[in-house]
Amino acid sequence: MQPLVTEQAYRFIPPYRGTFWIRLVLPFVPGYLRRNFGIESIEYQGVEHLRQSLRAGHGIVVAPNHPRPADPIIMGALGLEAGRPCYLMASWHVFTEVGRWRAWLARRMGAFSVHRWSLDREAIKSATHILATAERPLVVFPEGHITRTNDRLAPLLEGTAFLARTGAKQRAKATPGGKVVLHPVALKYFFDGDLEKSAGGVLSEIEQRLTWPPQHGRPLVDRVTKVGKALLSLKEIEYLGEPQQGDIHVRIERLIDHLLLPLEKEWLASRRADAVAERAKRLRTVILPDLVEGKVDDKERSRRWKQLADIYVAQQLACYPPDYVNSSPTPERILETVERFEEDITDVARVHRPFRLVVRVGEAIPVNPERDRSAAEDPLMAELERRLNEMLVDLTATQRAKPAAAPALAGPALEASRGN
Repeated sequence: MQPLVTEQAYRFIPPYRGTFWIRLVLPFVPGYLRRNFGIESIEYQGVEHLRQSLRAGHGIVVAPNHPRPADPIIMGALGLEAGRPCYLMASWHVFTEVGRWRAWLARRMGAFSVHRWSLDREAIKSATHILATAERPLVVFPEGHITRTNDRLAPLLEGTAFLARTGAKQRAKATPGGKVVLHPVALKYFFDGDLEKSAGGVLSEIEQRLTWPPQHGRPLVDRVTKVGKALLSLKEIEYLGEPQQGDIHVRIERLIDHLLLPLEKEWLASRRADAVAERAKRLRTVILPDLVEGKVDDKERSRRWKQLADIYVAQQLACYPPDYVNSSPTPERILETVERFEEDITDVARVHRPFRLVVRVGEAIPVNPERDRSAAEDPLMAELERRLNEMLVDLTATQRAKPAAAPALAGPALEASRGN
């Protein structure tokens, strides 16, 4: 289980407002991305949309999809490509579980903390102040977690709209005529390497863990499907006593509800959300505080940590769209699923290369300070989701056959950072 939650008392990590370290580190970013994430080239599209909002003096929310661990670094570079560094809201575990050096660097690159399992007033205050003063663009990942599903969005969390509207209200009050806008950003990764070697090697190791001989010679899609069914069956045996029958989607939903419904009954009185990420967040919010404050004995502490582990399993299960590979077995979908397998088994997914990344910035969406309460869903989040989906579909259709380009990060981004 990855360290998403901790008993350590939360301490807000505020934004670092200098830009010296960003400019100093930027020339080394391309090499870092190659070594640590396999990203060989980056192409920026639509950056002028972001520059227009900067020139207009708007408060800016930048809302990208979040398919891979490199995304926050990419967004930091995007801000400099547009001419001004960004701030990024980052889960507190980024500052406590990745080592002092990386935590120090993350803050200097614009990240500040948010405690995802409580009402973090300091983070909200800082985020809305950034928008109200139009100090810098504010990056918020609306999916709330790394999905490893680059072709499909996870349900978007409404905190993005709350921050944007609160910032818009404050900006309109402080600066007559001042506005806040939201820019959707589509991050689309393309794998240009040897898929059989990359995905096949990991699958062979997992098959051996399952006591199978490596399934060499079988199509990768068949191997992924077979391993996925085996891993799901193992979880069903662990929690339900035996493998279940029926459609994979139904089995996953059944297991998720088996894990979460009893906890929701105990802690929340009822189920209050459909998105698993939101259900997990609500449960952690009520289970964690007494652990952090040391108000429980050893027996209760062990019980709650078991509940937190079950919540983690449910959230990981939700990251496997049942038809993701079989409906469109692209190299990226196959590799993403294999990476998810490895990460869930070992907590670490190895680096595969080469990846080619396209970053497309969408046109600004004006943020109305008031929500239309007559609408069945939040209009701002619905528009954001629609735009992101459209851009991802278009990038998939237009970019797949495009040859890899030379890395396009250091020069323009460094030049854009000067004087900001």
